[in-house]
Amino acid sequence: METNVDVIVATERYGSAESWKYVVQDGVMQRRKDGSSSFSLVGAFKSVFLPQGYPESVSEDYLQYQFWDTLQAFASTLSWTLVTQASLKGVGVGNQDATVAAATVTWILRDGTGMFGRILFAWQKGSRLDSEAKKWRLFADVLNDIAMFIEILAPFFPSFFTLIVCTAGVFKAIVGVAGGATRAALTVHQARRDNMADISAKDGSQVVFIHYAVRSVVMETFNQARLSIVLQQYLKDKRILSPFEANRREPVFLEFKITTRIKLGVKLQDVVQSPEDFHLASRNNSMPYLLGVRNGCICVCLGSGASVHDEIRAACQALCLSNMLKSPSFSQTSLWEMVQKSQEVIDANFHTFLKGVEAAGWDTNRTLLNWDEWRAEWKRKSS
Repeated sequence: METNVDVIVATERYGSAESWKYVVQDGVMQRRKDGSSSFSLVGAFKSVFLPQGYPESVSEDYLQYQFWDTLQAFASTLSWTLVTQASLKGVGVGNQDATVAAATVTWILRDGTGMFGRILFAWQKGSRLDSEAKKWRLFADVLNDIAMFIEILAPFFPSFFTLIVCTAGVFKAIVGVAGGATRAALTVHQARRDNMADISAKDGSQVVFIHYAVRSVVMETFNQARLSIVLQQYLKDKRILSPFEANRREPVFLEFKITTRIKLGVKLQDVVQSPEDFHLASRNNSMPYLLGVRNGCICVCLGSGASVHDEIRAACQALCLSNMLKSPSFSQTSLWEMVQKSQEVIDANFHTFLKGVEAAGWDTNRTLLNWDEWRAEWKRKSS
């Protein structure tokens, strides 16, 4: 008596969550699911709230970030209920002496000042929202809380109600620009299969925790803060920090202390103002960038043919020079001598440093160093 044996001819899976096998039995091919075939609540949750292909289709920090971001969104939703109540009360809902015209004027002023604030903020800070996405994401949430708080208090100061709601309107407009732009930047970071739209859509279906959310983000591209942290550690003990280690050290609050500014991608005249300056800036320099100090600011002029690695190298030298300018011995050394010393340090270390960061998992094919668009051409010395 012959026994029919199931023959598996193929297997397939959907992401990493479910798998099936194709079995031939008695000349008929059947599709069977591996494991339990019962309805999975977890599977349904993933399908509704998480991007397709999770977890392979997103970065490792995705779930932790979304957990805290969802809690924050839920808390904000509750707060906005109180804000709406306060706003309606402030414009006269329930007050027989209030007029429609007065409420309309207040609303127009609030929306108008908010639009002006949105335009001004985007003009002044728009280019920095990519390079410092975590800082501005947290800033947006703190400013949102402030806007809600003062709007809740507005009805208690009827004489200043219009001024208060207009101020809150400006704050909320800034929140809209900063929050939306940085959310987009973080979505690009989390999309491992260029699935930005899917992640954004699922983020919209998920509803004091945003600090933990931005802290959980691990970005593999360099901005000035992360590059400075990794470079200083390397120059100190030759150890290369991983993206996880550097992101944990990266400050997420906007800093208002006075530091040496670094401006990347400036006009040539911001670096050199005379033939002598040009000679000093280009001396022993075969790289496609020129670096100098003007009015206490480190300025870097980039050549038109510079690569991404050249950009990283230029930023490294600027950061190295910034650290040198903090030294007590700075007053005894001329600025151009300091520039030359920083160049020597980078010449001796950059090649090994670049190999090390690539091996540690950093993405050196693109950066978030916030370069401006000025590019110059000059006759460079052969290396």
